[in-house]
Amino acid sequence: MNENLSLFDLTGKTAVITGGAGVLGFQMARGLGKAGAAIVICDIKNAEEKAEEMKNEGITARGYFINVLKKDEIKKCCNAARKDFPTIDILVNAAGGNMKEATTSKELSFFDLPLTALEKVISLNLFGGAILPSQVFGKFMAENKTGGSIINISSMNAFRPLTRIPGYSAAKAAVNNFTQWLAVHLAQEYNRNLRVNAIAPGFFSTEQNRFLLFDDKGELTERGKVIIAHTPMGKFGEPKELIGALIYLSSDASKFVTGTVMSIDGGFSAFSGV
Repeated sequence: MNENLSLFDLTGKTAVITGGAGVLGFQMARGLGKAGAAIVICDIKNAEEKAEEMKNEGITARGYFINVLKKDEIKKCCNAARKDFPTIDILVNAAGGNMKEATTSKELSFFDLPLTALEKVISLNLFGGAILPSQVFGKFMAENKTGGSIINISSMNAFRPLTRIPGYSAAKAAVNNFTQWLAVHLAQEYNRNLRVNAIAPGFFSTEQNRFLLFDDKGELTERGKVIIAHTPMGKFGEPKELIGALIYLSSDASKFVTGTVMSIDGGFSAFSGV
């Protein structure tokens, strides 16, 4: 293999992906597996089934139950994975998402958004989607002499809060801040080779946001049309288009990169609208 290309090789490394059975999480896990990593899929459902799909493609993978909002359950998942794999080198915090009950609409104003829904969205994306798994898995990753890579999943909402989704936007902004904080903390206090970064996807069509982007006939909603108009590349992202950046941040190719948030958005964040 070309010496430069070998920097991206993940052979011999183990990658944990929380939310790994979801649409984006599974594609990211599959991408890391194709790059040579052994894959630990952690999710609240379908983790073992998704791991079997990967095995059929020749990827070393195992699935484990996890509830990212319960630290004891995260510890159980981590301990089970550590028994099956020699090290944990990569952690991708892909659990997260929004919910209709925390989204403003003609039927539900901001003033009437239920606290329970807002709390759930913020907890899922900030605590379950970044902080708690980093506490549990990161504790063992800090012991790796060669370090490792923690990758959080941010969003365009972290840079430019989008209309209608206040809880999700606030949580993702906090994920950016936490990513930078943890990068500094781990490097200064525990292991200078343990890196923390995030990727910020632009607009990807998933089951969780489809109701915002498409109507019942499968046509773009007004919101969907505005997004496309403000994305210079003129389309929604495809899950596989996250893989290149993910491999880069997981591998030795980014050995001196920590505390960054990388946008993968088709140019959305660069476009002023004029």
